[in-house]
Parts: sequence; C-alpha cells; structure tokens
Amino acid sequence: MEPERAGGVKYGVWGLILGAVIAIVTGFAWGGWRTGGSSQRITEEALLATRAAICVAQFINDPNYKEKLKQLKETNSWERAALIEKGGWDKMPGEEKASTFTVSRACADGLELLVEK
Repeated sequence: MEPERAGGVKYGVWGLILGAVIAIVTGFAWGGWRTGGSSQRITEEALLATRAAICVAQFINDPNYKEKLKQLKETNSWERAALIEKGGWDKMPGEEKASTFTVSRACADGLELLVEK
C-alpha cells in the first residue's frame, strides 16, 4: 500500500471509531436510548402503578366502602397493606391470588389520600 493511502485509511478508521463513540454518547445522553436494565425498571414501576390504581378502584367499588375506609383509618399505617391483602383488593381481575406484597403496599399508599379526608 502506498504511504499516502495508508495514512488515509488510518485516519478514516479513527474517524469511524470517533464517530461511533460520539453517536453512542449522544444517543444515551440526549437521544432517549436506554439499557436493558433501566428499561426493565421503568416497566416494573409502570406495572406497579397500574396495579395499585386497579387496587384502589376495587377498594372504592366495594359495597361496604365507607365501613372499610373507616376500618382502614383506624388501622396503623404499617398494617394497612395486610388489611388490603385480607380484603382481596390487591388481586387483579382474573388472578386467583395477588402477585406481590408491593401491590398492597402501593395500594395502601394510594388510599392514604382518602384516609386523610
């Protein structure tokens, strides 16, 4: 290979590498790219928020809503998740049992606004 051509190839390869690095940095910083781990975390947070909202709606639609809300007010804050599990409001439609404890805890946090009224 001629010396001029070898120098051009060398700078061309370094240009490609530098361009790729700049594209990657720009994509993750401002382009909205996500890693698999952060995408999984965001998905789990959205799923928990949705399940908590369904739990709150099921609690409100209970025929004995007023009595259950009064009972929830009288319960200590750390025991409210257990009360929600006992009532079965943390079970999603079509499920036989609740998936995780975090749903009942998030539901109790969501009901906190109703308890304060």
